[in-house]
Amino acid sequence: MSKFALLFLTVFFAGVVATFFYSATASFMLYQIVYMLNPDVRWWSAHIPGLRYSLVTVVLMMMALTIHYKALSPLSPWSRQPLAKWLVLFLGVHYVMYFFAVSPVAHAQFTFEFTKLIVIIAIAYKLIHSEKALNAVLWTYIIGATYVGYVAWSVGRGPTGRVEGIGMVDTGGDSNHTAAALVPAAVLLIYYAWMGNKKIRLLCFLCGAFIVNALVLINSRGAFLGVVAGAGLFICYMLFSQFQKAGQRAMAILIILAGLSGGLYVADDTFWERMQTLQADEDGQRGGAGRMHFWWATFDMLEDYPMGVGIGGFQTLSGLYLDESATTYRVENRAVHSTWFQVLGELGWIGAGIFLCLLFSTWRLLSDTKKHLIEQGRNDAYFQMISLQCAMISFMVAATFIDRIRAEIFFWFFLFIAAAANIYYLRYINDTKTSRATSRKFKNPTGAESL
Repeated sequence: MSKFALLFLTVFFAGVVATFFYSATASFMLYQIVYMLNPDVRWWSAHIPGLRYSLVTVVLMMMALTIHYKALSPLSPWSRQPLAKWLVLFLGVHYVMYFFAVSPVAHAQFTFEFTKLIVIIAIAYKLIHSEKALNAVLWTYIIGATYVGYVAWSVGRGPTGRVEGIGMVDTGGDSNHTAAALVPAAVLLIYYAWMGNKKIRLLCFLCGAFIVNALVLINSRGAFLGVVAGAGLFICYMLFSQFQKAGQRAMAILIILAGLSGGLYVADDTFWERMQTLQADEDGQRGGAGRMHFWWATFDMLEDYPMGVGIGGFQTLSGLYLDESATTYRVENRAVHSTWFQVLGELGWIGAGIFLCLLFSTWRLLSDTKKHLIEQGRNDAYFQMISLQCAMISFMVAATFIDRIRAEIFFWFFLFIAAAANIYYLRYINDTKTSRATSRKFKNPTGAESL
């Protein structure tokens, strides 16, 4: 048996034991590990039992929640979570689109997969019940991303000049999808490197080296822009925020220097040549900017299908709406190559509107939580919320150039933000309201306490 297979099985069974004897949160962490490692496609998969590991971990999550429901449910009720209704509505519009989908088979398949993801998030929300649990699941994601970075380093670039087929369960081997899933981890590492002790900073350096190297090897233009946007925004918060701690600006400058030095060290000529195609190829063609031709075709499609075309509909109809003379790409069975135009084309104006409401609700929840943490003087938690916000923005920037509206990592960050807001903010305001109500209940009109 290979060492990787033995390590995976050890971690897997340790996660099962930890779920029942240590913390229910371990079940979701195990789910994250299985998702990130994607054991079914690894070279060492022949040395492990042929189980449906993802299904096993979801069942384990359900069992853990059932066993600890009375203790966990009051800590994280979905009823007081502002994002809950928008997640349900966004899922619901997928089912409504059954009546309008151009490719009903594809729509049914991916709607079912998305339904499973929402159920998993609903369970995980209750399992992430404390600051310790939140940090544990964030680190599990980072470690998983580091493993993918290690695989990229060990495999190296293929004949196309990129690393292919190393991704997670829902990436389908697409290198751009894999790179987008790694980008938020690079942003989170900045926060942990800043807040951690020397051992944590060393771990952050090792994880960051593998993750950044993987992004360079994959050569994803969208991922490059995502890292620049997310990391740059977080650094700006560190430099210019009015809420400062000792040595904060100096650490920000140190992180900038370390990041630039490390990035320039691992970036080779192939990477920079790829980045130059963001606007135009060397032969004068459109390069990465050519995808905008697909984006504008979405509006033409919506004129004929105002309710949207359903999942897979754009690919089915692309040949009717794309002008072959206006792009260097083929026009048959083409994806729209943008998450934002994907949701607009697939779910129409109503679906896109619901998704924008989900994003707006998320940003408002972030704002309220950060304001509360400032009032409480919780500098560390305040910047953790900012790191989650910047990490999500980094994914959204990367996803602007690929179809990832139902990406697992994307909705993990809705989960992480919802859980963090619940731990740091929603619980507090709920307890405050409860205590005020109790106080009024046990006081008579004269103000004296009654028996």
